[in-house]
Amino acid sequence: MSKKNRAEDRAARAAEARAAQQRAERRRTIRMATIVAAGMALVVLAGFLLTRALDTSTDVSAAPAGASEHGVTVGDPDAPHTVIVYEDFLCPFCGELEAATRDDFERLAEEGELLVEYRPFNLLERYGDYSPQSTNAFAVVLEESGPEVAKRFHDLLFDNQPSESGPFPDTQDLLDLAVEAGAEEDEVSEGILEVTMRDWVDDATAAAIEAGVQGTPTVILDGEVVQGLPQDILDAVLEATA
Repeated sequence: MSKKNRAEDRAARAAEARAAQQRAERRRTIRMATIVAAGMALVVLAGFLLTRALDTSTDVSAAPAGASEHGVTVGDPDAPHTVIVYEDFLCPFCGELEAATRDDFERLAEEGELLVEYRPFNLLERYGDYSPQSTNAFAVVLEESGPEVAKRFHDLLFDNQPSESGPFPDTQDLLDLAVEAGAEEDEVSEGILEVTMRDWVDDATAAAIEAGVQGTPTVILDGEVVQGLPQDILDAVLEATA
């Protein structure tokens, strides 16, 4: 091969290498754009969930604690102070509130100072079936196994709360948690697996909306909505019951 031909061959190989590098760079750019777009979508979703979940109102006209058909109570009905918690089992802020307040709420209930009613409803169905399915499972356990087991199941749902972006437990997972809480499997299996209490879920959701609840968690202390971070809410309850 002549010197000229060798030079042309090197030039051709160099051009091909540059073309290959450019193609690789374009593929990398496309991949990065896809990743960024997916990340932005998650940011938008998280932002919407944050805004929606924290979109509470002080203008809430809820039935008194212990008077709802769609909740479970803890404590003495004649306690001098009451707390109502409207919640969605998928809402991450409800999970944070539950973690921050459970021990103190239970202690105050045992001491006769506080009656707490938890009222789950379906706020976040647009992100999947978990919200209505978990609320349905709670309703089944409450009806078939009673309030004590329902409260333990309620606690386990928050202890095992999925991310709001999934993956989500299915109805069999919910059944397993119900049994762990103390429910008899043959009593709650059909209701949880077949989602037979969807009407209860819809009624609970309608009651929350009618009361003026706009987001979760919505916490009502002695008839007044309490807003803020979980610690702020707990501090308000501790101050009221001191």
